[in-house]
Parts: sequence; C-alpha cells; structure tokens
Amino acid sequence: MTSPGAGPGPGSSPTLDEVARLAGVSRATASRAINGGNRVSPGAQAAVDAAVRTLGYTPNPAARSLVTRRTDSVALVVPEPDERVFSDPFFARTLHGVSRVLAERDLQLVLLFARPGEEEQRMLRYLRNRHVDGALVVSHHRSDSLADHLAALALPCAFVGRPWTSADKVAYVDTDNVEGGRQATQVLIDRGCRRIVHLAGPQDMTAGVDRMAGWHAAMQAAGLPVDAVEHGDFTEPGGTEAAAELLRRHPDLDGMVVASDLMAAGALKALASAGRRVPDDVAVIGYDDFGVSERTDPPLTTIRQPISEMAGQATRLLIEQIEDGHSGSPVRMIFPPALVRREST
Repeated sequence: MTSPGAGPGPGSSPTLDEVARLAGVSRATASRAINGGNRVSPGAQAAVDAAVRTLGYTPNPAARSLVTRRTDSVALVVPEPDERVFSDPFFARTLHGVSRVLAERDLQLVLLFARPGEEEQRMLRYLRNRHVDGALVVSHHRSDSLADHLAALALPCAFVGRPWTSADKVAYVDTDNVEGGRQATQVLIDRGCRRIVHLAGPQDMTAGVDRMAGWHAAMQAAGLPVDAVEHGDFTEPGGTEAAAELLRRHPDLDGMVVASDLMAAGALKALASAGRRVPDDVAVIGYDDFGVSERTDPPLTTIRQPISEMAGQATRLLIEQIEDGHSGSPVRMIFPPALVRREST
C-alpha cells in the first residue's frame, strides 16, 4: 500500500490526488495551481509546484482546458480559394510569421478557409462555439465583413491588413500602402517617365485601394494624367491580361506601377510579347518583395512589404488579447514600406 506522502508505485504515473496529498492541499486547489486557474495562494502554489517536481507529474490537457477554458489553439482565417493559398508566396510568408510566434508559446494553428457562402457560415459557427481561443484574419475582402462578425462574437482577433469595417473595434497590423504606392510612382517620375500607367490590385481589398491612392497622389502632384488604370487580381495571369489591355489602350506608356510582384511578373511577360524592352522602353515597379521579384527577367524594383514581421506582430497582438481576457482598446500597428531597387527601373 502506498503511504499518503509517498510517490507512485513502480510503473505507474503520478496522479493529481498524489500531488494534492504531498502538497497538503485539496485536489481542487492542486488542479487550479497546475492548470493556471485563479484563487490559489502563493504558499499553496509553491507547495504544488514542489510536489509536481518531486513526483514528475504531467498535467492532463483536457483537465487544464476545463479549468482555464482555453484550447491552446488559434485559427488563421483565409477568405480565399485553397489553391491560391498554396501557390501565392504571400501566404507562405504569412504562415511563417504566425507559426514562429505560436511555436514560442506552444500554441497550435488551425487553418480555416472562409469563402462566401456555406463555407463562411461553417467557419463562423466554429468560431462562435469557441473551438479556438482567437482568430487571425488575412487577405480579407469588402464583402466578407469578417471584422464585423468577429467584433460581434467578442472573440479575440487580429487582422493582417486594415479591415474594411469595424477598424476601430479590432486589432490590425498593416503597411502604409498609400505611401508605398506614392514611393513606387515617384521612382518612375524621377526616372523621367511621363506616361505612367497603374496596374491596380482588387478594389474590394484595402491594399489595392490604398496603393492606387498613392499612385494617384504622386501623379497629380507631378501634373501627370491619371486616366490609365487597369485592375488585376494579385495573380500572375491577371497581371499579364491587365498589362496587355493597358498596352492596347495606351501604346505610348513608358512606365508601369504594378500593385503586386506577381502581377508585375505577368506584366513583364506581356511587355516581352509586345516587343517592349524593360527598362529601356518601359520601366516597371512592383510591390511586396516576397521573392518573386528576384527571379523575374529583369529582376524587379519593388516596394517591400514585411509580411512575415507583420504576421508575427499580429499574432503577438492576438496572444495578448487572449491572455488579458480581451480587455483594453484594439491596437493598430503600421509598418513603413521600403524601396528595393533592381534592374526593372
């Protein structure tokens, strides 16, 4: 028979009851002390900690969840088709930034796709039922209203990129896309380009709208026309199609400000097919610097968006909300853009 103060018998694992007996506290107090609950005195906490070390006790994750009401997991919500998520370098960089921070806290990541319709409703039910402790949202669109939904759920959340609505109710991390668009355009103006077209991003995403606003502001300040715009979808095929249309409508173009490097890679193909040399005939600048810009021919001058750092910071903001009980005003952080010069300009 095992005496009240003794450890577990040979081959058996120590139990919570044995930890409580050795620490001289109730089983409920031992459970709260081990699993991070409240209402535990410093003396009782120290006694339980010592008993855990002596016995080599390993907490039961399910029991811990009952005490803390935490799942130790967060969702990454992506309102995009899954095939795009696994092919676009934006998402690879995002996942890298998120995973690095979660690993430091021993938290798990749940990936949720949330395209409009039944899939979005299923995702919202999952979040409403608190299967995760919080949600990160990337690549959101005007129509998804995810910021409104998450604010209504009172679920800890953080956005990578400024949301369309409820921007005062949710935390987000973004880059100054208006300034980035202005800087990109100014590079071509300073080079002497005078017929500068804009291959814009989707206008249902704040990044696409803001980068176009920066182009527009720089062009107006320089007294240059702002009539040459074609919208793409942040993909390479979309960039090829939009650039071909700009060449058809504005054959005198000598500069292209493109709202993403993937679209710029497509634009370079359209220019090559039309016999236009880059940068001799047409200077091209992209946006993102996710690796694509280094592999194009010629390599792209671009505006760097530090997406891995942004995603990591958004994850930290989310963890702070989870640990603080979702209290306090939402935090917004804006990263400055940075110009990266290569051969395309």
